Amino acid sequence: MSAILENQVIVQIGIIVKNIEETSLIFSKMFGTEKPQWFWTDPFDKAKTEYRGNPTHARAKLAFIKLKNLEIELIEPDDKPSTWREHLDTEGEGIHHIAFVIDGMNKILLELAKIEIPLIQKGEYTGGRYAYIDSLKDLKVMIELLEHD
Repeated sequence: MSAILENQVIVQIGIIVKNIEETSLIFSKMFGTEKPQWFWTDPFDKAKTEYRGNPTHARAKLAFIKLKNLEIELIEPDDKPSTWREHLDTEGEGIHHIAFVIDGMNKILLELAKIEIPLIQKGEYTGGRYAYIDSLKDLKVMIELLEHD
């Protein structure tokens, strides 16, 4: 059986938070690093974000804590429909996803859909694209796919 995800290295853990300022300060104190600066995800005209198959103007504040073996992404969602907002509203704060860098986004999404793990949200960012697959029920964690240009 061939692997759908050939890269089996987790590069990121995404955590949903209510207050990115407070959480990033605690992480910086724990690791003895400078507090990361947060920034907004791109607006719809650039990100072309889709959530559950529909365009959404959802945005989130992001901050990244770079560790030796992976990065921690803190995500504070706005109030618009997104996987981030849904997670905060239904599950509360906590781990949202683990991420893998991949090549061939469309092919991988088709293969995952065949085993009933569908796309839930996708978008663009400077230098690439991301996709969250709806794996929470089956894998107990959401998977994010990152494809760099």
